[in-house]
Amino acid sequence: MSSRADEIRRKMAKRKKERERLNKNNDHHLVWPEDEERHGFNQLPSYDGPPGDKNSHPLFRKEVFFFKILASACLFLIVAILFKNDSDTFTDARVFVEKSMEQSFQFAAVSKWYEEKFGTTFALLPTKEKEQAEEAEPSGYALPASAKILEEFDDNGQRILIETNQGEKVEAMNEGLVEYAGEKEGFGKTVIIQHADESQSWYGNLEEITVKPFEYIKKGKDVGQAATTEDGKGLFYFAIKKDESFVDPYQVIPFE
Repeated sequence: MSSRADEIRRKMAKRKKERERLNKNNDHHLVWPEDEERHGFNQLPSYDGPPGDKNSHPLFRKEVFFFKILASACLFLIVAILFKNDSDTFTDARVFVEKSMEQSFQFAAVSKWYEEKFGTTFALLPTKEKEQAEEAEPSGYALPASAKILEEFDDNGQRILIETNQGEKVEAMNEGLVEYAGEKEGFGKTVIIQHADESQSWYGNLEEITVKPFEYIKKGKDVGQAATTEDGKGLFYFAIKKDESFVDPYQVIPFE
């Protein structure tokens, strides 16, 4: 303990002599006491990196960074080989990758949480524009004026079938993120929209699709056009999925 105190006293004396010498030489640079002189502790070490290496930092290493890039590239190539090779050996691996990719991130739910916490939208829709859109939007899901339901939810346990005029546009029931836009077994050309409450609305049997995956859309936006039947009518499917199960749309939203 005494050796430590002696060391601190020697350092303080050395600093005092240095200040006296500078004052005698009329040097205007002041040498302020270090923390160890004021509090009796050694100065905390700082990381300056190896001599001549200004870009080195203990939290960032070039070797690790390039290794991560190489590992990502290898993983991408492995997945590509799995799906290019039709061998039964890789069937289990392909199923695992497909299931993993189906677990989508809840962008719409995160956007709603962000708005509730911070009072602004998550850079997906400007606040003023969104408020104006919400004021103009009706509270329920409006079917086209000429539409009628040909098949109820109880008939198949997944969706309802809606008949409308030829070339009729199909509109989104609520705002959300386009999670899927393409062919879906049993639904044909389909658009799936993820909403803030983590539910999904499905619009199937479309003649054409007018939105893109990961596009954030407002309520009432056209997602596609109903497919045309042989007798010149339009037909499309509408479904709602919640907690991995399809539910009767009549129980979830009001129809106008």
